[in-house]
Amino acid sequence: MALNKNHEFAELDGVKCGIVEKEVLSERVAFLKELLEFNRFTVVVESSPPPKKAPKPAADTEETETSAAVPPPPETFTVGVTDYTFNPINAIFGRQLKTKNGHIVTLAYWQQKENESHDEIPYFEQ
Repeated sequence: MALNKNHEFAELDGVKCGIVEKEVLSERVAFLKELLEFNRFTVVVESSPPPKKAPKPAADTEETETSAAVPPPPETFTVGVTDYTFNPINAIFGRQLKTKNGHIVTLAYWQQKENESHDEIPYFEQ
């Protein structure tokens, strides 16, 4: 049980882990795994359970026929690290993570909005 939403932990593949992100696609898993392993964390990835489906109305047969043609949702994963005290928000804003080229991981880089992390002077040091 997490103390708050920002510090979750769970058992993944039999190992107690700090949860980094839930329900992420395989491309995001590859990015996070590479980044976290570079920062010397042991990463554990587990397939997320399929989303719960809402009950379908039995009266409309046309609706059920069209919904059968909907493709299944993509497979998602839960990413965790064996250090169950890890908190991604604290790691990013505490400037604790680095990229392979030695730059500090920024929020934009973590969210994959930028391809490279640019070291920024924190607002409180300007």
